[in-house]
Amino acid sequence: MRLTPVTRGALAPNQQQVLDAIEQGPRAKGRPGIGLIGPFGVWVRAPGVGGPIQKVGEAIRFTTSLASNVQEVAICTVGAFHHSKFEFSTHKALAIQAGVSESCLDLLRDGEDPDFNGDEGLSYKIAREMLTEHGISDATYGLGLARFTETGMIELVATVGYYCLISLTLNAFKIPLEPGMEDPFPI
Repeated sequence: MRLTPVTRGALAPNQQQVLDAIEQGPRAKGRPGIGLIGPFGVWVRAPGVGGPIQKVGEAIRFTTSLASNVQEVAICTVGAFHHSKFEFSTHKALAIQAGVSESCLDLLRDGEDPDFNGDEGLSYKIAREMLTEHGISDATYGLGLARFTETGMIELVATVGYYCLISLTLNAFKIPLEPGMEDPFPI
């Protein structure tokens, strides 16, 4: 990891506020100590941007109209694209809980074209186009609009963008996996 180690007792008051917001929000259910791991441990260190970023992430994860499986396919697509170890490992488990096929996720991880079906396939197609083409074709947008509505498309685009930020943050600061996490991209 490239960042200086930080402990709860050494946090400045504004850093503690960000930590409290993370640990008292919906992400923390059943996950004590989440506020200093993964991307959250980065954002706590820079509360001016970290506070607003974590609030956006909370909205994206917990208030969209998107089904969990659709959202998790998009998130895993981003994590795989950026080879973000922490992100992909975390969200692969959440995707499986949401009913996404583990074999499709393994193909995604391996850089193969997964055969996601239905809404999951459309989520993958939209996320993949955004990542590789830097936008969405009119044809794909039309499919997404018909299935997810305009609001859902805005939420899906925001999900892809937000998880690009997370993946790049994790990669830039070389945030390590937590004990028990599987390394999806061993080198």
